[in-house]
Amino acid sequence: MGETMTFIEHFQIWLRAYLILSLFSFLYKDNPFYKFSEHIFAGLSAGYYVGLIWQTVIVQQLFNPILDEGEWMLIIPGILGVIMFARLIPKWSWVSRVSLAFVIGNTSGIYLMNALHGLIFKQMYATMGSIAKGSGGGFADLLLAVVIVVGVVTTLIYFYFSKEHKGVIGVTAKVGIWFIMISFGAHFGYTVMGRISLLIGRAEFLYYDWGSSLGQIF
Repeated sequence: MGETMTFIEHFQIWLRAYLILSLFSFLYKDNPFYKFSEHIFAGLSAGYYVGLIWQTVIVQQLFNPILDEGEWMLIIPGILGVIMFARLIPKWSWVSRVSLAFVIGNTSGIYLMNALHGLIFKQMYATMGSIAKGSGGGFADLLLAVVIVVGVVTTLIYFYFSKEHKGVIGVTAKVGIWFIMISFGAHFGYTVMGRISLLIGRAEFLYYDWGSSLGQIF
């Protein structure tokens, strides 16, 4: 039957099993057990992220540099962060727009550069690299390089809306649609398999851990 569990271990297993079964009960219909477990999950997630942001952002990136290293210029972003809470006061809610302007502008600039260097340029390098690799390899490598180039070009043409999709452009755009649908299907399948993997993990917990606890109690 396995190693004997302590009361705390039994309690933890039964609590996890209760929460799992309560969340699964939504498959039948909305009910109080599901809502209770949903609220617990939402509350724990919110509390975890508040603690994470406090420790990793406010303490490590604001308080410690100011107090330990004397980086007093960080007081300015700290004040901007405090001003964000002015939205909670209707009379002074307009003050928070100053902080929002800094956040939106800074975030837009950072994500623009990240998108260029992390996505666009890398995709361009990978596409051109597939041509070089395919030309120097066998038939399979060459065929794969052609498929990649055709998929990239036709997909980009599909999103070219400055000219009506007729004639050659229309045919090319339809080919691009096929590549887009294949990509969506692959991503959807990957997501489904990930969710099924999570379901298998919860089912194994209920069968082995909770089942072992049931056997020891009854």
